[in-house]
Amino acid sequence: MRYIFDFDDQLMLSIFIQGGHEGNKPELATWLAREGKPEYLLCADEKLARFLNGLIIKNRGAKGEDTPEPERVLSNNMVLRKLKIALDLQADDLLEILKEREITLSKHKLSALFRRPDHKNYRECPDELLRHFLDGMEKYYRKNQA
Repeated sequence: MRYIFDFDDQLMLSIFIQGGHEGNKPELATWLAREGKPEYLLCADEKLARFLNGLIIKNRGAKGEDTPEPERVLSNNMVLRKLKIALDLQADDLLEILKEREITLSKHKLSALFRRPDHKNYRECPDELLRHFLDGMEKYYRKNQA
């Protein structure tokens, strides 16, 4: 998100705060370091959930007065759902973003990613699809900002 939307450290930290995590610059730097670097540290699911919840609050406003409780474990489907909500994306927007990476999905297959896990038509979002979506977001938003 940082690179897609050119968020600076202060904005990133304020999004974490809105999601209920009082982060700091050194902690943020470890999450943003390149994988394989000694300072790199994987962001825990709960903290990523707080960031995504904060992004939703930043972009869409708070729902009530309480900060939403973060999920302890995030699936790719939950990450995709939270991005969809935060960025107010519709199915056609999601499909357009995926087309940026030359990925085509039917609306039916896309909707299966947003169903409850116990639904018979639920489909898990593979890592590769989420990566393509994030790469497509960068192209989509950079193209539309120019």
